[in-house]
Amino acid sequence: MSNEKTEYERRLHMNKVIEIFGNPAERTTPGFVGWLRESKYASVAWLAVRVWVGIMWMQAGIAKVWGAENSAFLHNNGAGVAGFAGHGTPAYSWWGSVMHSFVVPNASWIALIVAFGELAIGLGLVVGFLTRTAAIASLLLLFTYVMSGTASVCAFYALCAIIVLATWRTSTWIGVDGVISGFKQRRRHAAAVEELLASTVNSELVSLR
Repeated sequence: MSNEKTEYERRLHMNKVIEIFGNPAERTTPGFVGWLRESKYASVAWLAVRVWVGIMWMQAGIAKVWGAENSAFLHNNGAGVAGFAGHGTPAYSWWGSVMHSFVVPNASWIALIVAFGELAIGLGLVVGFLTRTAAIASLLLLFTYVMSGTASVCAFYALCAIIVLATWRTSTWIGVDGVISGFKQRRRHAAAVEELLASTVNSELVSLR
């Protein structure tokens, strides 16, 4: 009985809040925002953002895998990661403890993840394959960079990733994800047409009887 009373009071309080602020589920998206997220014309701009930030990630990954930073990441026990984690200026002391106690001792395999991760993120964004996963991965990687004391262009890259995520319907439209989505849509439409034709034929047969 007491649980029912508590639940009733909770709903009563929530209804009062909804009376003041309205129901968030019933709020509508402003037309211009909806246009930015769904317009095929705006998709050209989001495509440019996606490809540009993808190229930046690819350049960073290529430098670590095959370029000038190769020895610091794929060799020498991940000296690049160890030096970055051990001598950086962390945003918080607890993060610094994580850097020194976990990242530095495991720098060799973490460096591999960073190098090939940056390359994979860049490829995913450029060709538009698993785009949302690539954008989220880039945000997580940027988060670790910022927390470790590197600002640089991280904020701008993060903004680009957020734009790609917020406009995913159109930012992924031109790319591998778009091709896969188009194929699935065609299959659904074909199945719906077949089902409609089958039901029409069946109804005609029944009427003939």
